[in-house]
Amino acid sequence: MVFGNGGPAARTGGTRGDTDAREGTDARGGTDPLDGADTRALALVRRFGTVGALLLAFGSLGAGAAPILNPVHHIPVLRVFARIPTVSVAVAFAGMGMMVLAWLCLGRFTRPDRPRVADQGRVLRVLVTWTLPLVVIPPLFSRDVYSYLAQSEIVRRGFDPYALGPAQALGVDDPFTAGVSNMWRDTPAPYGPLFLEIGSWISEVIGTDVALGVLLQRLLALVGFGLIVWALPRLARRYGVRPGTALWLGAANPLVLFHLVAGAHNEALGIGLMLAGLELGMRRLAVRIEGEPPPPRLPHEWTYIVAGAVVISLAAMVKIHAVVALGFLGVMVARRWHGRITDLAAVAGLMLGVVTVVSVAVGVGTGLGFGWIGALETPAMVWSWVSPVAELGQLGGVLGVLLGLGNHTASVIAILGLLGYLVAGAVTVKFLWDGFRWRYRPIIGLGVSLGTFMLLHVAMQPWWLLWAVIPLAAAAGTSRFRVAATGASAVLALLIPPTGSPFDGRSYILHQAVVAGAIVVLLAVGVMWRKAPSLLRRPGTVR
Repeated sequence: MVFGNGGPAARTGGTRGDTDAREGTDARGGTDPLDGADTRALALVRRFGTVGALLLAFGSLGAGAAPILNPVHHIPVLRVFARIPTVSVAVAFAGMGMMVLAWLCLGRFTRPDRPRVADQGRVLRVLVTWTLPLVVIPPLFSRDVYSYLAQSEIVRRGFDPYALGPAQALGVDDPFTAGVSNMWRDTPAPYGPLFLEIGSWISEVIGTDVALGVLLQRLLALVGFGLIVWALPRLARRYGVRPGTALWLGAANPLVLFHLVAGAHNEALGIGLMLAGLELGMRRLAVRIEGEPPPPRLPHEWTYIVAGAVVISLAAMVKIHAVVALGFLGVMVARRWHGRITDLAAVAGLMLGVVTVVSVAVGVGTGLGFGWIGALETPAMVWSWVSPVAELGQLGGVLGVLLGLGNHTASVIAILGLLGYLVAGAVTVKFLWDGFRWRYRPIIGLGVSLGTFMLLHVAMQPWWLLWAVIPLAAAAGTSRFRVAATGASAVLALLIPPTGSPFDGRSYILHQAVVAGAIVVLLAVGVMWRKAPSLLRRPGTVR
């Protein structure tokens, strides 16, 4: 018996979103191992990316979002980087560029149409090597981790993080408030009660040591990262995608390493729990082929379905976006039954019941209640320059001024934001229905739906798109998706500067650091080209 609704045995005769038979065979081990030349080239790529990670780590000592009381200042040799911020930013940019290029080169060894493919073990070894230098460094690319610490301290002191901001609850002079970006000092927490409760446990341990708090928050992010690495290859096998390919796109992705690991964003825990819940829910879910009678129920099938729904609900208590996965898990279960509307309604009731019980249990158990629901719109208070909706709204405001109608930017963005929610909701309903009718794999619908929600949010950040890329990495077998996701990930990974700030009033000049970093990258590429010219040729080019 084959497990996992939607796996290779569940293909529906050419329905959209399915991988082809070749990829299904490759995922089960039908490819040749790397030869000697490939192994040497892969080793070079691993070293190239490791040097990039080390450069990013050293650059972070002067370019990262360090605590106000920076412990690096007291460490001999390393404190030099904190005193040469321009050089540190250049070093960090060089590391970013090298890691992105190394990731692109690694992708050559995981292409599904390649006769010799790097297996899961090789990709994992590369991933670990690139991750280790980023574990014990100052946070990079944003100061959100300081908001996590401040809001968790609010919980520890017995205040309501959904009613008070750090400045109001802790005071402006508090060491936890000092590290929070000015825009978030007076705003309530938009995060789920489970995340803030875990954060309050961290606060109990660290006292007033902000630097230790950063490291423990990164450890929490690494737990989520570990769940992603655990679940991705297992889900990929169910959908006929090579585990190494899924790990390359969904875990070794520079957006993951830069923002979930180095940036310690709580998306890591939310996405990790969501993927783990999907894997658990499908663990004993027998495959049903479209048009055939439902297979016999497997032992403990219901136990795993409910356990998966519980874990996904816990993910929603970290970041609410994960709740969308309950709908698509429900579609998988309904299809596994008779695929009738009554089956869909019954499963919807089950999922609603599970998330309600989990929400009440977490809200009551933590003492935080349900104030998080009213605080979900906190991120929308900031208009991100990488958000298409926000930029379109800004353009509308400018046109209003030029036409003499006044500056109505805020109103235009509010309207566009609401329309974005409606469009994303409609897309989600469409893919839920299409998944139920066997037109798309439900996990592909999950990725597209979450991607639409993130892309159409006025506060969209590059790492938010990982909610779409990571699930899709496990199931989308078309090269068209891989090319689009690869290009988007590489560009977005380089958009945000390592400090996560606009560099106002800084002692260094950003463009100088970028140019210097680019020169270092070009020199490194020249060295790599001399040692392994095939890495820089287009795939399929004759040697």
